[in-house]
Amino acid sequence: MSRHPEVLWAQRSDKIYLTVALPDAKDVSVKCEPQGLFSFSASGTQDESYSFSLELYGSIEPEGCKTKSSLRNILCSIQKGEKGWWKRLLKSEEKPAPYLKVDWNRWCDEDEESTSDLVSDDDSRFVGQDEGSSDDDGMLYLPDLEKARG
Repeated sequence: MSRHPEVLWAQRSDKIYLTVALPDAKDVSVKCEPQGLFSFSASGTQDESYSFSLELYGSIEPEGCKTKSSLRNILCSIQKGEKGWWKRLLKSEEKPAPYLKVDWNRWCDEDEESTSDLVSDDDSRFVGQDEGSSDDDGMLYLPDLEKARG
């Protein structure tokens, strides 16, 4: 029996980003079909089988689907068939499966897209990004006020 990995999603006007949380995945297979079918399968660390299929809200460009595996997850960039914002990820209006969640770290609203660092056509920055944290994450640089007074 196949299990479902956790899948996070975000979108831009021209792409859908899926992050499949599956550490040390082997035999990763992704299939994109023009009518909006996305299929994923892989083996986990103890040869457990993982798979899922999504019927996406709109059409996609199979040749514009890119996948990159890292130690902790598989990142998929899916080119939309037509540019525009989808009102949801899946064609079905039913509540999505519990393993499918919004990726708030990569989320961007329509009016914020022009200022997003993920808009560029260079997906390598997004796809190869390590999600590890550094000491400076979320820290704002403030000048030394004592030195500024003197």
